[in-house]
Amino acid sequence: MAAPQDHDYVIACSRLASQLSISIAAARRKVDTLAAREGVRDAAGRTLVAQRLLLETQGMGSESRQLLDTLLEAVAEEANYIGDD
Repeated sequence: MAAPQDHDYVIACSRLASQLSISIAAARRKVDTLAAREGVRDAAGRTLVAQRLLLETQGMGSESRQLLDTLLEAVAEEANYIGDD
């Protein structure tokens, strides 16, 4: 039987997953990997790592959206191009 998870840790990982548009399992692996690298082993420490990652990704969100908008703008000579997809 699987061990019960800390409620705050699960919520922090789910918010991180939502922010990054990845699965909750992938977000948990990301947090667990970083926590292991930093030597954090307790649930409270992993929750703090997840919250820190969430804050870091929230700051990068607006910059990433602006960069994506810039990259998706059509160039004048390609504005009327229709692909064969």
